[in-house]
Amino acid sequence: MHKAIKPYLPIPTCESTAHCQRQQTITRAIFPAVVALACLICWGCSGATSTSKAAAATSRPTTVTVGKVRQQDMSVYLTGLGSVEASYTVTVKSRVDGQLVSVPFKEGQQVRKGELLAVIDPRPFEVQLSQAQAQQFKDEASLRDAKLNLERFTGLLPSGIIAQQQVDTQAALVDQLEGAVRSDQAQIDNAKLQLTYCHITAPISGRIGLRLVDPGNIVHASDANGLLVITQLEPIAVLFTLPEDNLPAVAQHLRQGPLQVEAYSRDDQTKLATGTLLTIDNEIDPTTGTGRLKSMFDNKEGTLWPNQFVNVNLLLEVRKNTIIVPNAAVQHGPQGAFVYVVNEKDKSAELRPVTVSLTQGNVAAIASGLQPGDLVVTDGQDKLQNGSKVDYQMGGGGGQRNGAAPQSGTGASGTPPSGTASSGTPSS
Repeated sequence: MHKAIKPYLPIPTCESTAHCQRQQTITRAIFPAVVALACLICWGCSGATSTSKAAAATSRPTTVTVGKVRQQDMSVYLTGLGSVEASYTVTVKSRVDGQLVSVPFKEGQQVRKGELLAVIDPRPFEVQLSQAQAQQFKDEASLRDAKLNLERFTGLLPSGIIAQQQVDTQAALVDQLEGAVRSDQAQIDNAKLQLTYCHITAPISGRIGLRLVDPGNIVHASDANGLLVITQLEPIAVLFTLPEDNLPAVAQHLRQGPLQVEAYSRDDQTKLATGTLLTIDNEIDPTTGTGRLKSMFDNKEGTLWPNQFVNVNLLLEVRKNTIIVPNAAVQHGPQGAFVYVVNEKDKSAELRPVTVSLTQGNVAAIASGLQPGDLVVTDGQDKLQNGSKVDYQMGGGGGQRNGAAPQSGTGASGTPPSGTASSGTPSS
């Protein structure tokens, strides 16, 4: 049997279609409000989370590096640039013309004053000496004869046999011959002097440079270049400059006694020698506003060479029992210099104003505001405020925390470290 076929559903009328449109309109109006409400709830939750995180971050201690305030003697240095100059520099030249036959020295040799350096062929001057001696012998014979004749004429004068004029003429001849003999002696002395000049000796003690003329060459007294150059390296001088504002203080301390000078290498890393300040120049260079100073060094080790560039540290004075902190601890603000001092009991940082009297290398001398043994923050100050909680470690050590003893060699020192330029200007 066949099933009965159901009739088709009736098509919605215009009344049911309008109802559907109203529902869609209501849905579109409510959906944005629901989305906005959900976003507001999420934002509130995230804000609360951020606030809790900030509060947690504020309560967390700040990790900083600290250094200990020390009381010790502080050396005050003035630094300048200088160059080494030999105490004496001599260009040895020949004083006679002739052939260089011998050079009995080695290049770079240390010689003493009076040692033989070179020999010029002496034979021409030996011949001149022999000629001068022969002429003197001849003139002396003539002089003896003239003196005997003068004695004879003088004895015959009273008897009238000899005229007075003849006696006077003979006396004048004697004087002429005496002059000739003296001239001959001068020629002999000159020939001997030329022979002496043939043997060239060291005029000073020092070090010989490279040889400028080889044996066998003809040398002249008028040659522009000499045979060799000798420089005296022990002692040796260092000329350096300082600003004119520092010269009065240097002169004042120099009158009280000698001042120590230290010479460092070009890179300011290696100490070369220690000497003393000799004098201050008598004028200031107007183009640079600096004055020149001269210091002397024994240079026994031979570490200084003429024309060598050096960095000079002049020890001006030593300040006794000075309060010293690492220079990195000192900060500057609108109210002046200040440091952060760590309270070891509650581990908090206190902002404390200080008065800096001198900055020397990587340390600063404090006139007021700190006491020996205080802990000052040397790294991490930008994260601190007055009263901030800190977790500190000693600077220069191996990560020792919370007040552990500093490692050796971390204490502040008044001596400027290698490679650190110091201002060298003491505050009033």
